[in-house]
Amino acid sequence: MTKLKLGAIEDDKPVKLTVEFPAAVHRNLVAYAEAIGREGGQAAPEPGRLVAPMVERFMATDRGFRNVRKLVADRTSAID
Repeated sequence: MTKLKLGAIEDDKPVKLTVEFPAAVHRNLVAYAEAIGREGGQAAPEPGRLVAPMVERFMATDRGFRNVRKLVADRTSAID
């Protein structure tokens, strides 16, 4: 079986954010949610609930973003 990058979706207090996606992206979110449901042996999560974990995972694995965050943190600590 294929290993998905996302696992079960945690229940966390959400912050409301409105975004628009192309229809093809929404179809892929629906398909991904269905795959998570099948892999976990449960109902597919609401596709919109996948967006935050996907963005979080993307940022966590983006080396350039990590370097910028470290640079900003280093500058901030140097000022203190």
